[in-house]
Amino acid sequence: MIGAALDETHDASLASWVESASDPATDFPIQNLPFGRLRGAAGEPWRIGVAIGDQVLDLESVGLIDTQDMNRLMAAGATWRRALRLAMSQGLRRGSEQRARFAAALRAQADVEMGLPCRIGDYTDFYTGIHHATTVGKLFRPDNPLMPNYKWVPIGYHGRASSIDVSGQSFHRPLGQTKGADETTPVLGPCRKLDYELELGAIVAMPNPMGEAVSIADAEEHLFGLTLFNDWSARDIQAWEYQPLGPFLSKNFASTLSPWIVTLEALQPFRSAFTRPEGDPDPMPYLDSRANRACGAIDIELEVWLQTPAMRAAGNPGERLSRSNFRDAYWTLAQLVAHHTVNGCNLQSGDLLGSGTLSGPSADQGGSLLELSQDGRRPLQLPNGETRTFLEDGDSVILRGHCERPGFRRIGFGECAGTVLPALTRNLC
Repeated sequence: MIGAALDETHDASLASWVESASDPATDFPIQNLPFGRLRGAAGEPWRIGVAIGDQVLDLESVGLIDTQDMNRLMAAGATWRRALRLAMSQGLRRGSEQRARFAAALRAQADVEMGLPCRIGDYTDFYTGIHHATTVGKLFRPDNPLMPNYKWVPIGYHGRASSIDVSGQSFHRPLGQTKGADETTPVLGPCRKLDYELELGAIVAMPNPMGEAVSIADAEEHLFGLTLFNDWSARDIQAWEYQPLGPFLSKNFASTLSPWIVTLEALQPFRSAFTRPEGDPDPMPYLDSRANRACGAIDIELEVWLQTPAMRAAGNPGERLSRSNFRDAYWTLAQLVAHHTVNGCNLQSGDLLGSGTLSGPSADQGGSLLELSQDGRRPLQLPNGETRTFLEDGDSVILRGHCERPGFRRIGFGECAGTVLPALTRNLC
C-alpha cells in the first residue's frame, strides 16, 4: 500500500534510553531504526542489526528474529516488518521494561564492520531524475534533450551486481576504450572523465512469481526501503561505447551502497504529492493511481561532498558540491516496480533498483560532475584553491541524505563514501 498510515513509532516525542539517539544531529533516532549487516571482525559471520544513535542492536541476540539471512527477513513481507519495527521501538524507548535485555544486545557502531545490507542478486538502474536527463541531453543534443519516450516509460538498464560494494570502498580507476572527437581511432587506457552519480537505491523485499505483474497498488509492499547509492561512471568510455545498446564497461567497474536500509515505514512522515508539470502526459493506467498521486513522492534532501587528497592532508573533512531532493524525481518507487514487472519479470528479495542521478532544477544542483562542470568545460573552483572537472586519483566522494518535516524527528541515511585509486595498468598490452 502506497503511503501506509502513521503509527506510534513515528511520534516525535518518543525518546530512547540510548542517549546518543536523542542527539538532534543523529541520523538514527528511535523514529528511524534502519537495517544493516555487521560483524565484529573479519571472518566472523554477518549478523543483522538495527542502528540506534551511535549503537547497533543485534536483532537475534535480543530475540526478535531467528535468522541472519537478511534476504529471508525482507521476504517475510511488510506486515511482519511493521510488527518487528513496533517491537524494536517499544524495547528501545525510555522506561521500557525490556531495557536490560536490549542493552545486552547493543554494540558500538565504531567497533563493528558494516557489510552490504543484503545479498544483491540483480541490479537495475533507472533514469528518474528529469533535471539530470535534461541537462545531460542539452550537452549532447541541444535541440532535443529528452527522448520522446522519457515522459511515458521509466527508462532503465540492467547493471552489474557483482561490483557493488559497501560504503568505505576504494576502487581503481577503470580502463577502457575511448575515442576523442579529434582522434581517428580509439585507444585503450585509464578513464580520463571519472564521475560520481548521486542516487538512491530501492531494495526489493517480497518477490513476485515469474509472469505475474505487480500492480501499482501493491508495488510498495514488494519494497523494503532505501539506501544511498553512488553509481560511478566513466564518461569518456561511456561516450564511445553506449551506442547502440547502452552502458557497459563505463558502469560495471564499481558502485557504492550505504550500509543502512531506511525502511519505507520510517519514511512515511516525509511523503508528498506526486505531480507532473502542466502539459505533461498523464502516466498510463498501470503506472497511475489515486494513492500514488496523493503521496507517491518522498521528500529526501540529498548532498554530495568531495574530499581531495589535499583536503585530507589539511584535516578538512571535505566540501559540499551540491544538494538536490528525491521529491523532484519524475517517477515514483511504485511506478518503478509496476513497470519492471509489467512484462512478467520476477523480482527477487535483495534486488536493487537504482533511481538514476538525482539532480535539482538549478545549475548548482547537479548530481554529477558531468553536469556541474558542463562536461569539463567549466572547472569547479574549490574553496582551498583546487579545481575539478572530473575526479582525480585519491579523491573521496561522500553522499549524505536526510528527511525533515515540522512535527517529526529528523532521520538520515548515514554516509555512502568511496575513494578513487590509481588505475592498474600492468595488464595493458
